[in-house]
Amino acid sequence: MEFLIEMSGIHKSFSSVQVLKNAAFQLKPGEIHALMGENGAGKSTLMKILTGIYKADSGSVKVKGRDVMFADPKEAEDHGVAIIHQELNIIPKLSVSENMFLGRQLTYGKTGIVRDKEMKRKTREYLQRLGVELDPEAAADTLSIGQQQMIEIAKALSKNAEVLIMDEPTAALTDREIEALFKMMDQLRREGVGIVYISHRMEEIFQMCDRISVLRDGAFLGTEKTADTKVEHIVRLMVGREIGERYPERSSKIGAERLRVENLSDGRKLSGISFSAAAGEIVGIAGLMGAGRTEIVRMLFGADKKKKGKIYMDGREVAITNPSQAIEAGIVFVTEDRKHQGLVLGMSVRENLSLTNYKRIASAGVISAKKDYELSDKMIKRFNIRTHDPEQTVKSLSGGNQQKVAIGKWLGELPKVFIMDEPTRGVDVGAKKEIYSMMNELSEQGVTVIMVSSDLPEVLGVSDRVIVIHEGRISSILDKAQMNQEAIMLAATGGSSNGH
Repeated sequence: MEFLIEMSGIHKSFSSVQVLKNAAFQLKPGEIHALMGENGAGKSTLMKILTGIYKADSGSVKVKGRDVMFADPKEAEDHGVAIIHQELNIIPKLSVSENMFLGRQLTYGKTGIVRDKEMKRKTREYLQRLGVELDPEAAADTLSIGQQQMIEIAKALSKNAEVLIMDEPTAALTDREIEALFKMMDQLRREGVGIVYISHRMEEIFQMCDRISVLRDGAFLGTEKTADTKVEHIVRLMVGREIGERYPERSSKIGAERLRVENLSDGRKLSGISFSAAAGEIVGIAGLMGAGRTEIVRMLFGADKKKKGKIYMDGREVAITNPSQAIEAGIVFVTEDRKHQGLVLGMSVRENLSLTNYKRIASAGVISAKKDYELSDKMIKRFNIRTHDPEQTVKSLSGGNQQKVAIGKWLGELPKVFIMDEPTRGVDVGAKKEIYSMMNELSEQGVTVIMVSSDLPEVLGVSDRVIVIHEGRISSILDKAQMNQEAIMLAATGGSSNGH
């Protein structure tokens, strides 16, 4: 059997929008195969057709040489095809073993009495097969995202999955958890499991994948052996153009001091945080996951309480104990968790863009529909938000376009300080470049941009200065001349206080 999966001539439209045209994909046993493309290229739709979530308009799907069209994901699983979604299907209050056997509990005959011990034993066995030690009785919400993901993978394998589809599996993992995941993927490859790997992280793809297939605008552009290709070639296939430099040129005119924080502490994780940032400057905040980067920016925005310390804007001390005071002072914040804290997913693009701009579109508490539509049209054009209609719900947009809405909603009027936490996580190459250009444009208009990012090339490519955090303290502040990956990693692991 040469292929586990063969998809060819796949077409799919939603109302009048054609999402897939003549798409194809093949997966061999024991290979890790990257499926790549910009947000909205059709990757998820293609995999949803494979797993029976959507039905193709035309085309053929073969699993182990047999023609199939699954009615639903359960039927796909019965045929050995399982998907690990980016949004994990874990029920927080249930235990590890209850999640593992959800909907298929082991019982004594037809009595309905659950064989609890047996389920725990099997859970331990499946997790050990992946090299994971977890207490089957632990509640799922006490585990890290990486551990929850391991439960999902073990669950799929317990159903004898021969094909595992992983959608952005490392987006929320720490470096150590990524290492554990890769080790486990290697083991599955040796056991003959075929893995479809969907990710925007080029380094991971070139490290882990045997072959790469690219979709662009719903069409299949071909498959390359990873060993025989280069990042530049894959990017060119994905975006249909030379992306040029990944990071736009910066010719920043840095002005006077805009923001200064002195001795900020939350009484728990952070202490002695002091730095300043100038008008028109982009300041990167780097550090390992859990070092306290997000906690710093949440305190600046008043989302988390500070225990002590002072915040100054344009030389004057400001009291910030909640987000509305921060907004009043000219500070806005795009959270790393756009789905839960940055957007209202069930609302339309227009409504999300209006949320923070009521002062501009309402008078005496009454919203002017005309101003509302004008504002959203202007924002959609300005940020190149790909939506077929301002009334389209935000949850149906691709990740990159959701992020543009999350950023755009704050730009009805220019803030003084724009904080962005992981602004390009889960966003494709083309949309990343647009977000960097937005940041440049803001800084050219005198806005101070503070960016938290786990992506070191991004920190180096975009920032004028970098503040490195190690275990709740600033371990280093590096200017352009001192910035490089080694210096940042050294400071992030507590190896240096150079520059501070």
